[in-house]
Amino acid sequence: MAGSGGRREPAVARFQKAFDTRDVDAIMAAMTPDCVFEDTSPPDGARHVGPDAVRAAWTALFTASPDGAFETEEIIEAGDRVVVRRRYSWGGGHVRGIDVFTVRGGLVAEKPAYVKG
Repeated sequence: MAGSGGRREPAVARFQKAFDTRDVDAIMAAMTPDCVFEDTSPPDGARHVGPDAVRAAWTALFTASPDGAFETEEIIEAGDRVVVRRRYSWGGGHVRGIDVFTVRGGLVAEKPAYVKG
């Protein structure tokens, strides 16, 4: 996996571990108090700002897609950013995309997400 051992990557790994178990409390604990998440809804994604809005977005995602699963394909660290190439599968379908994490103080501050197609 590219980027292994980087300074910012442990914050993203902690976030992803919580995400994989759908533990919204742990996800939020891995994010800054002023966190931002941009989802992949067309055409430009919705922007969720602050812990209440971000928590609601995660809860909605897990509720709408109870069988959804992310698979990390590659991790690239660049300054205060960590880019994760990933595949998201559900039911009979999947999409590939990237998440661009901004890490501050050992926590995820921002996570815009993008998908192909």
